[in-house]
Formats: sequence, structure tokens, C-alpha cells
Amino acid sequence: MDRFEHITTAIANDPYAASQGFVLGEVTDDTVTVEMTVRDDQVNFLGGTHGGVLHSLADCAFSLASNAHPEDAVAIDTHLAITSPSGVGERLSAIAREETLGRSLATYRVDVTRADGRTVALFTGTVFRISSD
Repeated sequence: MDRFEHITTAIANDPYAASQGFVLGEVTDDTVTVEMTVRDDQVNFLGGTHGGVLHSLADCAFSLASNAHPEDAVAIDTHLAITSPSGVGERLSAIAREETLGRSLATYRVDVTRADGRTVALFTGTVFRISSD
């Protein structure tokens, strides 16, 4: 199975991603993009996109990118910094990029942006790569 097929199969079999309205966007040799449109049930009491939703969107892209290799990868650390507001009806994209790839660890950066290109959040994550040996 090639990288694209592996990623499309993974998101198709992710019930949480489906329940949140996450859809696969562009997949390149260097990036994996996951997109969503913010719903009424995904905002906090101030009317902004809930931080948990932003984290989940970024985490989904991170998971797909880190598991696009033959080895399974599990998150061991993640961090999210919210930099701008977003709200109901806005289209968000989480673009994951591999920063480092080692034998047992790999790190990723995910930029979450609005349709106007403004950055909403910055996410970093580290995975442990499970050897098939």
C-alpha cells in the first residue's frame, strides 16, 4: 500500500475524525492536510472554536503524517499554542509536516490556518516509532 492509500484508509477508519467533520485535504510528499468547517457544537461559551477541537484537528493531521511510514507511531508528547480566533462557519486546515525522523522518535509541526491564510494555532508533537522487529 502506498503512502496516499495508507493515509486515506486510516482517516476513513477513524470514527472520531468523522464525528468531528474532519476530512482529508491535500497529501503531498512532505505534508498531510486535514480540514474542517467549525460547527455550532464546536465552540466554547465565548463563541470561539473550542481549544479541544483545534487540538483534535491538529492531532488528526499529526497522526496521519506520523503513521504514513511502515512503522506504527504513537504520540508521546504534544503541544498546542492558539494564536488567533476562529468560529462557527470558518474553514480550518491543519497542515502537518515531519520535522525530524529517527529510528525510534519523530517530531512534527502542524499549522492550523483559516481560509484567509491566518494562523489559528501551532501544534508540535513527538511520536515513538514502534519497530516491527
